[in-house]
Amino acid sequence: MSISGLFLILFLTIHVIINSLYIIGPDAFQAGCDFMALPIVTIIVPVLAAGFAIHIFYAAYLTWTNRKARGNDRYAVPNKAQTDSWAAKNMFVLGLIVFGVLALHLTHFWAKMQMQDFIGHHSEDPNMLMELTFKSPINLVIYLIWFAALWLHLTHGFWSALHTIGLDNKTWIKRLKIIALVYATILILCFTTVAIVAFLRANGICC
Repeated sequence: MSISGLFLILFLTIHVIINSLYIIGPDAFQAGCDFMALPIVTIIVPVLAAGFAIHIFYAAYLTWTNRKARGNDRYAVPNKAQTDSWAAKNMFVLGLIVFGVLALHLTHFWAKMQMQDFIGHHSEDPNMLMELTFKSPINLVIYLIWFAALWLHLTHGFWSALHTIGLDNKTWIKRLKIIALVYATILILCFTTVAIVAFLRANGICC
């Protein structure tokens, strides 16, 4: 669970760097998308999909087994402070929200870009797709809710993953929580800024 989670964190980091190029301008964003369309990157997509699947199904399995074993006391742990946050208690629900909007996101971009490259067809203009997607205020709100759920999921999941693989003393737990909060906040602020800029550009509010 922790390894697949860290793998997805790496993907999100790369993804937000590419997306942030949109703020610079259409040419910079196109260059970033061209990089993502390289054969080596396109081949990695099925591996990434497998990582998502493993992470989601294992999370569902752990949630089911924990509830079956512990019932109403499923959150009882030796150090309750590590799991008493709302995010910690609702990681599966947050994961479902993230996964649900992810499916929508794939139809907006991946199906019209990377998948087209993968099957040998011509991909659509990424800047045009940004405008088409974020012109709608409803889509903007959906994405902002997605980012909020992702932020909550990451603030707990990031340090928890590192804790699981051995960084578990009291000093490191405090540091990891701060690192997770800073990382997740910067990541989500970047995603949110890109979405808002796309909305403003699509509606002729800014250049």
